[in-house]
Amino acid sequence: MVAWGRADLHLHTTASDGWPTPAKLVEHSARLARLNVIAVTDHDTIDGALRAADYASRRAKKLHLIVGEEVSSLDGHIVGLFLERRVRPGMSAAATIHAIHEQGGLAIAAHPFWRTQRRVHSGTAHGVGWLAADLDFDAIEVENATPGFYVFNQLAHRLNLGLGAAEVGCSDAHIVDAVGRAFTEFPGTTAEALRRAIESGTTRARRRRYQAVGLMRYAAWGLAHQRYVAAG
Repeated sequence: MVAWGRADLHLHTTASDGWPTPAKLVEHSARLARLNVIAVTDHDTIDGALRAADYASRRAKKLHLIVGEEVSSLDGHIVGLFLERRVRPGMSAAATIHAIHEQGGLAIAAHPFWRTQRRVHSGTAHGVGWLAADLDFDAIEVENATPGFYVFNQLAHRLNLGLGAAEVGCSDAHIVDAVGRAFTEFPGTTAEALRRAIESGTTRARRRRYQAVGLMRYAAWGLAHQRYVAAG
């Protein structure tokens, strides 16, 4: 009988707007988060993912690391997994997915129904919305562990009930307390097994409750992030 593993496929580091360094993220994921696979997906860069992969290969060999990126498309955020090179932001969602697939990657609709007026360096942050049903996504993020995302997650679940795509749970962590708060279960324990599970639609999205201290730290990150964006 195949053991089921856990993966967190949406994580941020100091290479974009996360608080943990790539090394700190790897150490926490390997020792405390009960994960077999992680994907580092900084905004519009793979630098943090490459540094994390290098560190994991030397210091956390049991943890499987996927190079990823959260790409700011014109239509919303898209997570690319199994990337070899950076995907340029600012393209349409369809062109972004094509660029991910062209290099052998997988495209995930990240928090598809999230809408906010909060500004980031690339513009207004949001998900792709109903385009998630119209474009060639490999999976839908139906569980995102960001505090306050309950309604957005429910909408993503309802979308995918009709769509029938692979579902993933991801923390979207910007602090280490959030790592693994939402995760993807899959048959196997390696990155290759995870990929097969996404392609065959045999994943399960799950989440865990935050501890109070984690919510307080997330609130502190949110305040610091707003000042960072305003200063930029």
